[in-house]
Amino acid sequence: MRQAAIERFGLDEEETEERHHLTFDSYEEGKLTLDEYLGRVVFYQNRGFTLEDLKAFIFAGSLPKPEMIELFSRLKAKYRLKVATVSNEGRELTTYRIQKFNLGTLVDFFISSCFVHLRKPDLDIYRLALDCAQVPPEQVIYIDDRPLFVEVATGLGIQGIHHVDYESTLVALATLGLSL
Repeated sequence: MRQAAIERFGLDEEETEERHHLTFDSYEEGKLTLDEYLGRVVFYQNRGFTLEDLKAFIFAGSLPKPEMIELFSRLKAKYRLKVATVSNEGRELTTYRIQKFNLGTLVDFFISSCFVHLRKPDLDIYRLALDCAQVPPEQVIYIDDRPLFVEVATGLGIQGIHHVDYESTLVALATLGLSL
């Protein structure tokens, strides 16, 4: 998404990347608003587009994964599961996606970096999720597309699945006893 925005809006890639890396953690941890983050990374100088133009582009890039939403909805109903998300994301995108994709009907609680001021792979964000779920780690299945995050979770005794695609995740879930 960042690369697409750099290309779409003609930003200097090197300078934008440097500013992003120096600022993004604070944004994801909820210490900056999206407007403040974009002010530091993009709008520190005059641009030929507006803040609202860029934000519209960013939000338009939020696309659902309907097959995954359906999968977890069906698994939750069949097995009476608690579903939680553990994510690194800024507040505005988090709340936008929760509302836009009606995730509140599927997810029981959201452990998002912007709400809890912790980021993956910090162990404390996983411990917080376990505390909120009130279940032992071995009863939890953590799914992520980043292998490091799965490794950290499994280090706490959580069962992990490295999500590559729908089919392989479906097989991995079935191996753990959650089939449809």
